[in-house]
Amino acid sequence: MNKDILYLFLIKQAGVTIEELSDEALLEDDLGISGDDAFELIVAFGKEFNVDVSNFMVADYFSGEGDFILPAIINFFIGRKEKKRLELRIKHLEKAMIAGRLDEQVINS
Repeated sequence: MNKDILYLFLIKQAGVTIEELSDEALLEDDLGISGDDAFELIVAFGKEFNVDVSNFMVADYFSGEGDFILPAIINFFIGRKEKKRLELRIKHLEKAMIAGRLDEQVINS
């Protein structure tokens, strides 16, 4: 039941199709959600499902807005490695709905 409601929410909020959705789908890599859209989706998710998202660090899971090519080139030449983003999957959102909060502990449980 939770999964159906969550899928409908993602279709409406992210403009994705039902075919794109699965428990293992990554919100950024598979569904194309990033930047401000990711922040807005997480806030809307929290409100829609009464989930506390105050301890969820969006920037750890999603790329920011804007140009990512130039910073990648600069990082390559100066030898700085990009911080690897953590993965947020649909199944993590479902866990958060059950727990009533979205944070590292819920995601990694």
